[in-house]
Amino acid sequence: MLNWQQIDTVLLDMDGTLLDLHFDNHFWLEFIPAKIAQQHNISFEDAKTILIDKYHKVAGQIEWYCLDYWQKELNLPIAQLKREVQHLIAIREDVPDFLNALRKAGKKLILLTNAHPDSLSLKIERTQLDGYLDVLISTHEFGVSKEHQALWQQLQARLNFDKNRTLFVDDSLTILKAAHDFGIGHLLAIANPDSKLQPIHTDEFLAITDYRTLLPIAQSHQS
Repeated sequence: MLNWQQIDTVLLDMDGTLLDLHFDNHFWLEFIPAKIAQQHNISFEDAKTILIDKYHKVAGQIEWYCLDYWQKELNLPIAQLKREVQHLIAIREDVPDFLNALRKAGKKLILLTNAHPDSLSLKIERTQLDGYLDVLISTHEFGVSKEHQALWQQLQARLNFDKNRTLFVDDSLTILKAAHDFGIGHLLAIANPDSKLQPIHTDEFLAITDYRTLLPIAQSHQS
């Protein structure tokens, strides 16, 4: 497992890592297709097919995460619509104890999310997640997502962290591979990002389904 004595900085994804991914999956795969079907008087299935094709075209790009892009592309008030289902936004139940333990152990905790700033603000408003973290960063500040090396280069230039003594936690295998290629020393995958779905396979990456399995390790190395 992780050797906390070799870790100073913890970079944490948000959706699917600290928050339940169910909100996002429901919003983009159920709620928005229903709105599109209503808007264009087509079936839900046809609307979903059209949307998934649009999603695939910008997958991994900053546009995929950009509410402004989707508002223009779909002619829908995306940020406003998110508030209609905001009751589904939820912090993972295993997260608070984990983050509190890491703070007590003296780790620097940085949220690194591809989420649009408006989406980040809504989720902070709903969960008060910022109270557990030292720094909050949306990759929109850099104009490039975590899938790309340009993001990691700019991030290190800003934060000046030691790659070898940094842990990065995410539910996206593509993003974890990008972090690995950049040289991040410690990587952790979340195998159950959506509480309503079965755990995913995480290939070669160390993975967990419950942060509490790490607590004895984190707490045993408190400074």
